[in-house]
Amino acid sequence: MRWMWEWFSDSLGKSWFLWILFFINLGGTIYGFIWYKAQLEATEPAIFRIFVPDSPTGSGLFTLVILTYIIGRHVPLLEALAGITNFKYGIWAVAVIFAGWAMGDELQWQEVMLVCSHLGMAIESLLYARFYKLSWLVVGFASLWTLNNDFVDYVMDLHPYLPEVLDPYSGIVGLCTVALSIISIAAIWTINVKSQQNEV
Repeated sequence: MRWMWEWFSDSLGKSWFLWILFFINLGGTIYGFIWYKAQLEATEPAIFRIFVPDSPTGSGLFTLVILTYIIGRHVPLLEALAGITNFKYGIWAVAVIFAGWAMGDELQWQEVMLVCSHLGMAIESLLYARFYKLSWLVVGFASLWTLNNDFVDYVMDLHPYLPEVLDPYSGIVGLCTVALSIISIAAIWTINVKSQQNEV
C-alpha cells in the first residue's frame, strides 16, 4: 500500500495529473456557478454578488492554481485564497448537507453527488498545501477576505441557501462557519509550514 501512496504523491506534480485535475475542477466550477444562478440573480445590489457563489469561487480559484502549476509558476496570494476557501467550502457544504439529513431533510441524489465533489475540494486543497509558496502577508490577506465573506454571508444575510430545516438555525450555522474559517486558515498554514520545514 505504501508504494501506491508514494506513486500517487509523486503524481500530484505531474503534467498529466494536473491536466486531469484542471478539467475536473473547471467542470465543477462551471456547474457550481449554474447552481447559484437563481441566487445570483436575486442578489441586490449587484456589487455583493461576488460574495454569493462560495463553493464555485473556491474551486475556481483552485482551478487557476492548477493552471499556474501546469505552466510552471507560483502565485502565492492565489494559492492562499484557493487553498483556504476551497478547503473551507468543501467541508462547509458536506457539513450542511449532513446536518440537513440529520434533521429530516429528504436525501436526494444531487446531494450525494455534492458530498462527493465537495469532499474532493477539501482533500485536494490539503494535498497541494505542501506546494504553496505562502507567507504571513498573503495568508493574512486571504484570511481577511475569508472572514469578510462570512460577515457578508451571515450579517448581511447573503449566505448560500440552506436546507429548509436549517433556516431557523442560520445564526448557529454562521458561528460554525466562522469557526470553520479559522480552522481552514490554520490547517493550510500548518501543513504548508511543516512541509517546508521537512524540505530543509
